[in-house]
Amino acid sequence: MNDQEILQRFNSYRQPANTTLGTEVVEVDASQGTVTIRCTATRDHCHSIEWSPKGGIVQGGFVTGWLDTAMAHACVARSKFTVTVPSLEIKVSFLSPAHPGVYLAKGWIQRWGRTVAFLEGELHDMAGKLIATASSTALLTPIPVTAHAAAS
Repeated sequence: MNDQEILQRFNSYRQPANTTLGTEVVEVDASQGTVTIRCTATRDHCHSIEWSPKGGIVQGGFVTGWLDTAMAHACVARSKFTVTVPSLEIKVSFLSPAHPGVYLAKGWIQRWGRTVAFLEGELHDMAGKLIATASSTALLTPIPVTAHAAAS
């Protein structure tokens, strides 16, 4: 399975959470263990709408979800859909507020072990401004062969 096929599979079989988060995978490099997703923040993702001149501030859980999604997708891409990656821990540093608009979240594998992966990610606005960073530890959980075959 090449990068283009992985990208197509991510976007053809979207998880319900990705619809809620407003994400779409835009770039995959499975050999490098990186994934970039486009995140579209709407007013529905925001709090502080009444007083924010930019239409609200995206709630931190959505920012965390975008980063978690990018990092997890990096693992799934590298494994070519043979593992799931439940988070064991995640840390997010919020550097600037996000507002309604479009963002890019990039996730990558820092270290791939036998059962655990160490991941990192960044969220940027479309002008390239760094909005948030993340690091995570994820459990590499093999998908049973029968389930993997059924999804193909």
